[in-house]
Amino acid sequence: MAETIITTQRLLLRTEADSDEDIWNAHINTPNIRKYLGGVETPENIRAAFDRVQESQTQNGFSFWFLEERSSGELLGCCGLKLVDTEHAPEEIHGMVEIGWILREEVWGQGYAGEAARASLQYGFVQGAAEQIVALTSESNIPSWKMMESLGMVRHDAWEFHDPDFPDSDNPTLVYAITRQQWRDIKKS
Repeated sequence: MAETIITTQRLLLRTEADSDEDIWNAHINTPNIRKYLGGVETPENIRAAFDRVQESQTQNGFSFWFLEERSSGELLGCCGLKLVDTEHAPEEIHGMVEIGWILREEVWGQGYAGEAARASLQYGFVQGAAEQIVALTSESNIPSWKMMESLGMVRHDAWEFHDPDFPDSDNPTLVYAITRQQWRDIKKS
């Protein structure tokens, strides 16, 4: 049974529910949504990713949580936190807390990603006691880095890296970051 971790005005950020994998494969694992994420994944890779999410929640107390719309109970995507674990990342950010999100195409532009990301940042800085949270994207994924900037995150060119797991069009990997103090200052304003 899914456990609710965070409740926002319109969303539940929760652990996996029984039907999530099927819904994910049908509505989120699509060419347009996965355009900047290495393309459509096999069902086996999706299951492995879901298992890693569960493992992160168990080991770290946070993960990329599933986003459920409170009013409809519909799975919209995921948003949350994990540790930077790609072997290609620079040593300076390896093991740092990373925020990320992915949503169903039909809810893009409705503010769900921002709502979930702000709640995830708060969780990371308050409950998770993170000193800094990073986000990874590519130059071509304009909506992603614009969201990072809207959250108050700042691009760190020195941390950019080439990730051979992604096509050349999605390299280099851009790294944005926000410190706990920067987040506090934004919350005060």
